[in-house]
Amino acid sequence: MATEIIMPKAGIDMTEGQIIKWNKKEGDKVEAGEILLEIMTDKTSMELEAEESGYLIKILKGEGETVPVTQVIGYIGAEGEAAPAGDAPSAAPASEPAPQKAEPVQKETKSEEVKPAAKAEKGEDEFDVVVIGGGPAGYVAAIRAAQLGGKIAVVEKSELGGTCLNRGCIPTKTFLKNAEIIEGIEMSAKRGIILESEKFKVDMPKVISLKNEIVKTLTNGVQGLLKSNSVKIFKGVGKINKDKDVVVNGEKVLRTDKIILAGGSKVGSVNIPGIESKRVLTSDDILDLKELPKSLVVIGGGVVGVELGQAYMSFGSEVTVIEMMDRIVPGVDREASETLRKALEKKGMKILTSSKINEIIDQGDKLVIKLEGKEDVIAEKALLSIGRVPDLEAVGELDLEMERGKIKVDKFMETSIKGIYAPGDVNGIKMLAHAAFRMGEIAAENAILGNHRETKLETTPSAIYTIPEVGMVGLTEEQAKEKYDISVGKFAFVGNGRALASGDTTGFVKVITDKKYGEILGVHIVGQSAAEIINEASSLMAMEITVDEVIKTIHGHPTFSEALFEACADVLGEAIHLPKKK
Repeated sequence: MATEIIMPKAGIDMTEGQIIKWNKKEGDKVEAGEILLEIMTDKTSMELEAEESGYLIKILKGEGETVPVTQVIGYIGAEGEAAPAGDAPSAAPASEPAPQKAEPVQKETKSEEVKPAAKAEKGEDEFDVVVIGGGPAGYVAAIRAAQLGGKIAVVEKSELGGTCLNRGCIPTKTFLKNAEIIEGIEMSAKRGIILESEKFKVDMPKVISLKNEIVKTLTNGVQGLLKSNSVKIFKGVGKINKDKDVVVNGEKVLRTDKIILAGGSKVGSVNIPGIESKRVLTSDDILDLKELPKSLVVIGGGVVGVELGQAYMSFGSEVTVIEMMDRIVPGVDREASETLRKALEKKGMKILTSSKINEIIDQGDKLVIKLEGKEDVIAEKALLSIGRVPDLEAVGELDLEMERGKIKVDKFMETSIKGIYAPGDVNGIKMLAHAAFRMGEIAAENAILGNHRETKLETTPSAIYTIPEVGMVGLTEEQAKEKYDISVGKFAFVGNGRALASGDTTGFVKVITDKKYGEILGVHIVGQSAAEIINEASSLMAMEITVDEVIKTIHGHPTFSEALFEACADVLGEAIHLPKKK
């Protein structure tokens, strides 16, 4: 009797799965435990094994189809056995997949029409586009190029997902969620929640394990997305040779019409005597540190430094941040930086700005940080967090035009060599994962369809996921004053009902506009949900909506985002929930 192959229910929340690839075709012999097909869910990709030996006598659901859980998708039986009657007609065998329907390109203007390129016949190791790097710019570029009908390959030397997913954005947010929970415990008594004991202990191995589990889920998801779009994945170091082909691990040659060089970035370094000590960790190292240091010095008060510094401070480490500039996160609005500093210092972080490190001395069980003109700082470990630099390993034999160690690109993401595109961190324009997503998408469309879509990143939002959060888009108040006659509206969270109910009223929303037209030039937020609210501000700016138009909209109450509405109204002197200005 034939055995059913069903769409499995892999997890409580799973309701359906998409068939990515059948590894067998009808009539093939199957051994128990052999991988029959690959499936992708909304969370991850997985492989389905045969439960019994026999022959694949019927495929009911083909590649690309989405099927509810527990539904029969095929049968295994004896050689020559017929499948049960009444089933759907057999899908195309795995060796003859149905062609994918390419999605239309998003139009930049109403008059612009772009169509997918015809898919040329290619040999096994020949591709329309080879993408070097499987991070945010790379995997998005590969998928978009495949959607447009190209035969695409991705070469990744480490893990799919890049720095953001494996060693940056996602792991640090996992740590910071723990910090948020700890702060909730510490304020519980004030909110009438009496705990038997307010003491807690952080199990670092378990913290690391959870972080790795989340990362693995997402990397599997990226792999599943690439496979579902028929992108071929090569593991290894990809370098471009003089013939503009991509060589993987110095051996395998991938011939291609176009190359998207999305090598990402790597941890920056600094020339300080003693920096090579094993007690000086990079942001990559500290995310796998299973023993909590009693004291930690953070070298560099940028985004990564203050985020990880706060996480370890909440876990129980004594944290000191040392920054050369006159303020932490110097790229943000000055008032936002000062507000964040006060909040972090109130929580117990020691912050030293305008401070230069002359030497680091490793005394075996501790580090002595020698500062110019200031007292030494002593700590068990140090975190080197001075930013990241482009990873140019993939450039290989090419002589690309560079700008201060970054690959120079034009508005189409094309480099100085025609047919070579370089989106993401390698060009240094905006070293943010979501900016890399857009640059990768643009590079892919231009590589497949010809240069037609320009890069527009002026309204790219950015965020710092500390407690409180910081969100920003557009010009700072200082930058805006240099170019425009401006108006500034501001609303503090102390006047926001949701913030008061939540027990944290730190921060504000600041809106900067051109006084003449009411155009929004910049928005800066410190406070709860700043990283979410800033996306609304970015959308308003991208659509060129003026403050006069914003105040005609309605925001839900009580919400944190009402503060953005009130700040826009304050620009015009019409904020209802602010005292009348004298």
